[in-house]
Amino acid sequence: MNFDFSDDQKQLRDQARKFLAEKCPPKAVRVVLDGQAPYDRALWKGFAEMGFLGVAIPEEYGGAGAGHLELCVIAEEVGRALAPVPFSSTVYLAAEALMLAGSDAQKQAWLPKIASGEAIGTLALFEGTGNPSPKAIKVEAANGVLNGTKKPVADGAIADLIIVAARTGSTGRDSDISLFLVDAKAGGVEAKALTNLDPTRGQAELTFKNCKAEPLGAAGEGWSILTEVLDRAAVLTAFEQVGGSDRALEMGRDYALDRIAFGRPIGSFQAVKHMLADMYVSATLARSNSYYGAWALSTNAPELPEAAASARISATQAFQHCSKNNIQVHGGMGFTWEFDCHMYYRRANALALGLGSLSYWEDQLIDRMRKRNAA
Repeated sequence: MNFDFSDDQKQLRDQARKFLAEKCPPKAVRVVLDGQAPYDRALWKGFAEMGFLGVAIPEEYGGAGAGHLELCVIAEEVGRALAPVPFSSTVYLAAEALMLAGSDAQKQAWLPKIASGEAIGTLALFEGTGNPSPKAIKVEAANGVLNGTKKPVADGAIADLIIVAARTGSTGRDSDISLFLVDAKAGGVEAKALTNLDPTRGQAELTFKNCKAEPLGAAGEGWSILTEVLDRAAVLTAFEQVGGSDRALEMGRDYALDRIAFGRPIGSFQAVKHMLADMYVSATLARSNSYYGAWALSTNAPELPEAAASARISATQAFQHCSKNNIQVHGGMGFTWEFDCHMYYRRANALALGLGSLSYWEDQLIDRMRKRNAA
């Protein structure tokens, strides 16, 4: 079985890499990191013009209708460039939730706006520390309104569309959870920006006070929909992590070849060689698992739950490992603000928590494999 991308998909990757190299060099990332802007608006507009935002959205809803393999290709380049835009929250989470569970009217209202860059979306799931769990959801939905607080919410302070997981029952079952669609500009939502490890990807606290909301999907099916959305997002985020891992490895390799110590490049020393080799192995394993996840996602294979968890685990480990060791290869200079190493370390650790912790996904993988073996 060939898991590699097609020639057309590789051409799309080259196009995306060229675009991001021109429009999103490290200095552009630093503008957001050091400044007050929540994201790079010009780059976001460029994403829309290039068709990146709607690549997996069907043509009938204003997208390119290409598919998830093409979206994986774009995601890898987004991670490689550390693009400071609300891409993952809008495309991996909000758009996927809409495509999975939205009514035709909801899709017609929001998906074209997402594809054109007019609307930023997000998923409001977490309510403080801890991993995704139906029992952790306390925001209540009743009589068409929401009340409660969600935090952290990725790009919540700038979102136009919010998919909210809320409690509609008290039986203690997964069926107590339903999803709701909220127009952030319609009122009833208070957003407060939060300080976080990676300022180029904002987080917020959202407070809902008698906020009007419309159901997304059938009542009581919110958790099953969320599980599928998180699996899809896990694969797509894994490609971002793979892109970041590869770039961190390249940065470490290039510095090891250029830096001279004791009259020779530091890359010739065995300790540095071993460090770079370990980085390469972890990045390559992550890519292999992510390709399997991409196949399962694009074909809606029954193996998707296990493939998504495997991709999430290996890619999280790889990005954290490569970004940390990249700093080590750079030595004392790697810890300074002037070098770009810390930006990859920030993004690696931010992505490691965005969909639930590493231990959460490890537990998910074990549980899913047990269930499949018992079936």
